[in-house]
Amino acid sequence: MEEIKKMIKEIGIDRQITLEEIPDIDLYIDQVIQLFDKTYSSFQRNEDDKVLTKTMINNYAKAKIFFPIKNKKYSKEHIILISLIYQLKSGLTLNDIKATLQELNHRILQGTIDLEAFYQSYLNTMEKNVQFFTGEVEERMNAANEEIEKFPNKNGDYLQKLLYITSFISMSNFYRRLAEEIVDELIDAEETGDSDKKK
Repeated sequence: MEEIKKMIKEIGIDRQITLEEIPDIDLYIDQVIQLFDKTYSSFQRNEDDKVLTKTMINNYAKAKIFFPIKNKKYSKEHIILISLIYQLKSGLTLNDIKATLQELNHRILQGTIDLEAFYQSYLNTMEKNVQFFTGEVEERMNAANEEIEKFPNKNGDYLQKLLYITSFISMSNFYRRLAEEIVDELIDAEETGDSDKKK
């Protein structure tokens, strides 16, 4: 378990861009990329992997996942939205992310949401998720270890690690499918005019 705890610490799942780290002044695209690189570089699997690129940001803009920028600069609201996109993109398609954030974009433009308060709630939730995740990993490992003990020929630790991998991926898939179901509810509500912005 100590080896896994070390891995969890090394991948930096507890790192998030905090409100204090987002400048109150608008940023150019290179400055946005630098902010994300500084925060999430340890989260990348390989050194050559890019946290965020100009192409990625431009693709988000073209897909209208966040509201248009002004004077080639990104506001604090844009940074918050891009931070949410960064977290969502590993589990959802761009179309699903667009559907998920459409109402949030609308409320930002209408001035009917305290975005910083919402983002702080998101950060608080992520902090709790990190604590939960560590405990959940230990439970999944213990369950796999119990199964390995029943196996006649353990072949070193390969089969144990294989069970870890399959268990972690299956849990990831369960959460992703549930998230997709909730996205579909958001889409249905928007199509039927039943979202709470219209109530």
